[in-house]
Amino acid sequence: MNSPAGSPAMPKGPTDKTIRVALAVLYSKEIWYTMGGSIALIMICHWGSVVLSKCTHWSRTPIDDVERRSIAARRGSTSLRRLPLALVNLWRVMAFRCTIQIGKSYSLCLADVFCTMAYIAVIFTFALVNTTDLKGKMFDVGYYSNRAGGLAAVQFPLITALGTKNNVISLLTGVSYEKLNNLHRMAARVLFVLLWIHAGTKFAGGVTVAEAEPWLQFGFLAGFGFVALIVISLRPVRTAAYEFFFYTHFALVFLILLGGYFHLAEFKLQKYIWPSFLVWGLDRFIRLMRVVFFKLAPYVVARPTVTSAGLEATAYAELLTPGLVRLRVPRPPGFTWSPGQVAYVIVPSISRLPIEAHPFTIASVCDNEMEKRSSLSEKGREHWSDVVFLINGQKGFTKRLADHAAKGRQEPLTVLIDGPYGNSPDLSGSDVLVVVAGGAGISYALPMLLAAAKAGTCRRVLLIWSIRDSSHIRWATPVLMKAIAMAPHTMSISVAIHITSPVKLDLPRLLDTFDSDARSLHSQFSRSEESVFTEKKLEGGPSVSGLFDLHAVQISYGRPNFDSILYDEMLNADGHMTVGVCGSQAVARAVRSALRVNPFAGGNSVIKGGPSVTLHVESFGYA
Repeated sequence: MNSPAGSPAMPKGPTDKTIRVALAVLYSKEIWYTMGGSIALIMICHWGSVVLSKCTHWSRTPIDDVERRSIAARRGSTSLRRLPLALVNLWRVMAFRCTIQIGKSYSLCLADVFCTMAYIAVIFTFALVNTTDLKGKMFDVGYYSNRAGGLAAVQFPLITALGTKNNVISLLTGVSYEKLNNLHRMAARVLFVLLWIHAGTKFAGGVTVAEAEPWLQFGFLAGFGFVALIVISLRPVRTAAYEFFFYTHFALVFLILLGGYFHLAEFKLQKYIWPSFLVWGLDRFIRLMRVVFFKLAPYVVARPTVTSAGLEATAYAELLTPGLVRLRVPRPPGFTWSPGQVAYVIVPSISRLPIEAHPFTIASVCDNEMEKRSSLSEKGREHWSDVVFLINGQKGFTKRLADHAAKGRQEPLTVLIDGPYGNSPDLSGSDVLVVVAGGAGISYALPMLLAAAKAGTCRRVLLIWSIRDSSHIRWATPVLMKAIAMAPHTMSISVAIHITSPVKLDLPRLLDTFDSDARSLHSQFSRSEESVFTEKKLEGGPSVSGLFDLHAVQISYGRPNFDSILYDEMLNADGHMTVGVCGSQAVARAVRSALRVNPFAGGNSVIKGGPSVTLHVESFGYA
């Protein structure tokens, strides 16, 4: 049937515009299916690993000395039964112990690199596939430009979730928030490229900001805000001016989301942006409720001490050594944590703004039994009765806190705590535990040491502590002695302290400076605990008392040789070995390098009877 006279001719088939719109909508959905499937796969692997670990622990029977010698005798012979375990260790070595160093500021393990490259591949595949127009022109700008904007828009909720402390992704996958934060930064940089592929074509087409319509101006506002955000988020900038980054990051993200919302409202696509506000707001609400709950809990459970700060729990900051502050906060009822977890600290009188919160590792152990059994006058008691943080006074907040502590007056502080966050290593199935700490990284090591000694499930525990200032030993002595005293007779526990200061004092004279403090601690332990104390004659020096009389403690000058130390520990381990590290990037790299053991060859190979090694790194030096 012919068209009426004068009516326009209807198109005989789809146009480039209809195809572009249809593909943009389709791929915006499929990218979420892909991301959801990836998260589901990681979740299955995580919970499968948890179940397998629990089953292995339940079926595990104690190994006596005779059986241990039998296992050692068989070591060196290949066992195909250990092939799955060897493959798991091969994955650990390749993914988490092989790193790529980019300059002095960036260090990425291959797992981070793989996740980033996979994310880039998926995003740009969806952005560039099927971009040939009806005339046969490949990579037509009209196809990939607007599609890049749509793909970027649907990523905002995911990137927001990756940057929050309380998110469902951590709950499902077991990946802690600080590791998801690495992916948050990587994904944000990919999103930045996508946005400028989308916006750059508008400039290439001759559109200026002044000439653009309001919806387009909002888009440019979000794009230029993202440029500023990328610049201030670079690690050198964050390191040099963290507080500036903290406040500016908050303002710029709000600006980007607001601009994106009104830009997409023109196309009725603001549904891609408002979930980001919801995710961020929910995280902030949960954190606020947690802070309020733990602040009010003492007033409900027991009447708090009334101080000059009012009806507040009494917290104190004390300067242990020049630059190192110990912040002691009474443990609120209901606040529990595991070794290695962190909490965010807000000190209104020190912070510039009420929302300024800083993460620190909790340096004490949560153990009600230890708290009840210890006397109020016992030295070091705060490390098993209070929430303790060891803080390096460097810049900004930490410098102001150190200046407050340096005044020497025990002025009470109002401290708000948000946490705990992060994962704690599961030591229930470990035969050997090695904890490596550099400087203030001892805040991670001390609760691990105390918890392992209290549990008594490990056969061997070793703490390696590298310090520049020998005065750290004085305040750490009570905690170290407590851990050694608690260890059962079936556990071999050792503490190796390495002083890396270029100024070397006479070792016996150095030890004698702590003699009176250490000697006074002996009287605080029970008769059974004192049975573990033996005199130890140090090389080149006479016998001394106190901490250094313990056969478990060694002190030396120079950096530890991790290759040699960890090789020996693996050689003597029978089953599972856990290594925890908290220190500088240099310390983390050295430990990773020492644990790059081929699981299929060599004396410590898993397939020939060597230990299965799990490495936990707490280091904030990533991109």
